[in-house]
Amino acid sequence: MVITLLSDLGTRDSAIVMTKATLKKHLPDAEIVDISHRAQPYNLQQAAYLLLSAYPYFPAGTIHIIMTDVFFGHAPRMILAQRNNSYFIAPDNGILPLTFGHEPEQPRLCHEFEKTFSFNSWVDKAVRAAELISKGNFEKAFPICGLGTLPRLLKPNFLPDGAECNILYIDRYENVVLDITRKQFDEVIGDKPFKIKISRLLEISEISNNYADAPKGEPLCRFNSTGFLEIAFNQEKAATQMGLWAFNTGNLIYQTIRISIHQPSQKVNPVQKFSF
Repeated sequence: MVITLLSDLGTRDSAIVMTKATLKKHLPDAEIVDISHRAQPYNLQQAAYLLLSAYPYFPAGTIHIIMTDVFFGHAPRMILAQRNNSYFIAPDNGILPLTFGHEPEQPRLCHEFEKTFSFNSWVDKAVRAAELISKGNFEKAFPICGLGTLPRLLKPNFLPDGAECNILYIDRYENVVLDITRKQFDEVIGDKPFKIKISRLLEISEISNNYADAPKGEPLCRFNSTGFLEIAFNQEKAATQMGLWAFNTGNLIYQTIRISIHQPSQKVNPVQKFSF
């Protein structure tokens, strides 16, 4: 059995080590894999993208434990969801709807905490849930419930002349990931000429396959391994070049990038002169 861990806890403190030790104590045969513990604190959109980027590659039956903003809400809750033969144990803070793009089907309530609970008690409940999942008898223990928090789901705004896309994520190299997928791009833009304006003097007008398709220091866009459109600069930092701040959670989700379709100019027939 594989168990993954994703959090915003960092690695300087002992929280992750304690979590792994508790898991090993109760599930000694489990293989524990870290997705990331460097999601920006309280940035659920970033954590959701990291989870979405990783979980499809794990084998069926994998249990994903998400520990981002676990103290969220006046009565924090832990929920369990299933998707594509995978299990997700997470706080009821909106992280799973952000990951899937919609509310998970038949989420289950693992536990509702008192406001004064500790992180250790959250981990204990998560480990108990993982144990029940491993034994195949979690359905009786965890009733189906509704979600208490449904965040604003980021979706592109499709327009007659293009699309306005939200920034999902800015990675370590400051490549800027937009929330438009290849399928959506093909449906809306297709083979039409387009442009993404980077600055007054720079724009992108074609899809690249690799970063090296553009000269060093020049912008490009490509579809990444998760299937989203990504803006990059060859060997440069796209976010900095575009005036975006990778770690500004207050503004990140409200910044949009526009993809404009070039409408072909209509030819005007010259005025014909007739002689009588």
